[in-house]
Amino acid sequence: MRHINFDHLACSSVLPEVREAMLPFLGDDIGNPLSRHYFGDKPRAALEEARANIARLVNAALAEEMIFTSCGSESNNLAVKGAAIANAKKGRHIIASPIEHHSVSHPLKNLEKQDYKISWLKADEKGGIDPQEAASLIKEDTILITVTSASNEIGTLEPIKEIGRIARGKGVIFHTDAVACAGQIPLDVQELNVDLLSLAGNVFYGPLGTGALYVRKGVRVAPLIEGGIQERGLRAGTHNLANLVGMGIAAKVAQEKLLERREHLLGLREKLIAGVFKKVPDCFLTGERDRRLPGHASFCVKFIEGESILLRLNMLGIAGTSGSTCSSEALKVSSVLEAIGVDPIWAQGSVVFGLGIDNVLEDVEVFLKEFPEVIQSLRMMSPLFGEDIEQFRKMKHHEH
Repeated sequence: MRHINFDHLACSSVLPEVREAMLPFLGDDIGNPLSRHYFGDKPRAALEEARANIARLVNAALAEEMIFTSCGSESNNLAVKGAAIANAKKGRHIIASPIEHHSVSHPLKNLEKQDYKISWLKADEKGGIDPQEAASLIKEDTILITVTSASNEIGTLEPIKEIGRIARGKGVIFHTDAVACAGQIPLDVQELNVDLLSLAGNVFYGPLGTGALYVRKGVRVAPLIEGGIQERGLRAGTHNLANLVGMGIAAKVAQEKLLERREHLLGLREKLIAGVFKKVPDCFLTGERDRRLPGHASFCVKFIEGESILLRLNMLGIAGTSGSTCSSEALKVSSVLEAIGVDPIWAQGSVVFGLGIDNVLEDVEVFLKEFPEVIQSLRMMSPLFGEDIEQFRKMKHHEH
């Protein structure tokens, strides 16, 4: 069976040159980068070369502004909690978008329990955040603004440069979760006016379990993992050397091939979206059509559940993901789709497809042949299809 990966934000192939760079540090080069003897020399040089490569990917002024972590979620936690704790004496007010990844929104909700005040921005129906609303919410005790560069669920690119300019002018720390963007669109921390920016290596074809946080020089962040001097004292612990070296090579290649990759992904994305609209009725795109991640396509398919669609596609060798998650008792609507006002009935039909550099036109053609047939088959079994939706909604409301 032909297997097609349309879930690249979660799982992407590691580049051959990345694997090759990692191998010495899984074999003979056993030293710790902090060791001040022969065995630490090569690992230390390799680690700092990786740091420099990642700094260049986001145009950081100094390589030391990049702090290595284990993943994008850890980077987000370090940014949000670390900035809040380190700056608590100045204030305890934080501004955040409602479409953040859980590794941002959950720490924020925990901070609320510790007497921090969170002001949640609004998102429009396409997922856009208004910079002027952020400006209007800034107070004397505001210490942090956090807005994702692009939600991995809906793909809309946010006005980070404008929000960053406002935050910088008010002396407020600005963080953006750019995990979904790295290697797909240009990221320039100077131009974007950001103080903290989160990355994950696997998204740009590095190893899983690698991440980094850009921390602009002079910005105060408290460590979450203590007990060592690694990473400027902001993250204690022995470095995952081989994987971080691989992440550095992946960042170097991503910078060199950014425009080439972008054009490739845009072509595939547009063919996929146009084909779905043509072949699948009662289906709508979530997020912006044009101002979105180049390899991202997300839909809500009416009358059926996204999980059922994904299971059927998986049986056909096609991998995707969904904006809805299952609990033991009921389907829960994605907080991102809820924030942009998607009807909960239709939000259950959320599916997300993330294309990658290893996808080809034939993959999209196979998808456009199989996807409509899957939808039609599931709709024929759906209790919603052809029924009175308002009556169904009243029934569900009565049940709850």
